[in-house]
Amino acid sequence: MAKILMKGNEAFGKAAMVAGCKYFFGYPITPQSELPEYLSRELPANGGVFVQAESEVAAINMVYGAGGTGARVLTSSSSPGVALKQEGITYCAGAEVPCVILNVVRGGPGLGSIQPSQSDYFMTTRGGGDGDYRTPVYAPASVQEACDMIQDAFDVAEIYRTPVLVLLDGMIGQMMEPVDFDKPRKHRELPEKTWATTGTKGERKPNIINSLYLSPEILEEHNYHLQRKYNKIEANECQVEMDRTEDAELVFVAYGTMARVVKNCVNELREQGYKVGLIRPKTVWPYPYHAFDEIPACKHLFAVEMSLGQMVEDVKLGSNGRHEVHFYGRPGGMVPEPKEIMNRAIDILGGAK
Repeated sequence: MAKILMKGNEAFGKAAMVAGCKYFFGYPITPQSELPEYLSRELPANGGVFVQAESEVAAINMVYGAGGTGARVLTSSSSPGVALKQEGITYCAGAEVPCVILNVVRGGPGLGSIQPSQSDYFMTTRGGGDGDYRTPVYAPASVQEACDMIQDAFDVAEIYRTPVLVLLDGMIGQMMEPVDFDKPRKHRELPEKTWATTGTKGERKPNIINSLYLSPEILEEHNYHLQRKYNKIEANECQVEMDRTEDAELVFVAYGTMARVVKNCVNELREQGYKVGLIRPKTVWPYPYHAFDEIPACKHLFAVEMSLGQMVEDVKLGSNGRHEVHFYGRPGGMVPEPKEIMNRAIDILGGAK
């Protein structure tokens, strides 16, 4: 199939269907409403089920139920809507229910705005629910990459029996780009779903999907089990792009939409003779801390975000005091401009040449 020009939100829905998703439960909210609108039309026409729930809370609990049967299940929302889903996400993590959750981030806090933002980083990477749990989080920088990662997310969810989040923003959701849904993908062996609640047929004991453990000893062991799983995810699923970092004295760190803006800044600054590069986390959990061990000439790290500084805390952890860490960001749906980013980078490097 040739590339198809699609709006981001609609492409995300198609990517989920290509991955074998048959069930969507959600609630409309700008700037991701085109996604459920697309699936409300396409899923039923292709043997799937679309349910517009009465609320985000209802939607995530439907995901819990359908995911517990072993089905590939998707929900999506935007910032305040995902905040409402946090209780259900931690239930899915505790009960080991695989599912995929898309967050097309908008400005906050509270109801905020409908403009693109990256201010949900803490909520997404640190977990907004209770308990010692983590969720893999993809951070695509284009519509094509988002579609690739959404398909991968379903595999990862099943391999590790975990919710997987895809951290997008309103800009990627609303832009139109060509997408190839027939790209070769890494083949992964998927485990048999012996845990799924599909009916015993009188042949086995019932499977139980549950996150309640009244015995502290049993709950402690369950937490250790989850942590062993998270350790495997950290070892196997971390992704990062390193762009011209070998000799860079200043290394930008940015993800998603901001990484696209910053990459253009790197190109222009390189043309002006400045030794700069880019670390682009493609997963923001697991976070690619190891990347900061592979920038031998770096003196300055410069995190750029569409927020007042959230990922910059992971940058500081990765640097571990070895570099000066700088930050520039704009909140509320405002996007940092390339000229301002470059001027600040030049100042950090000692001024114009």
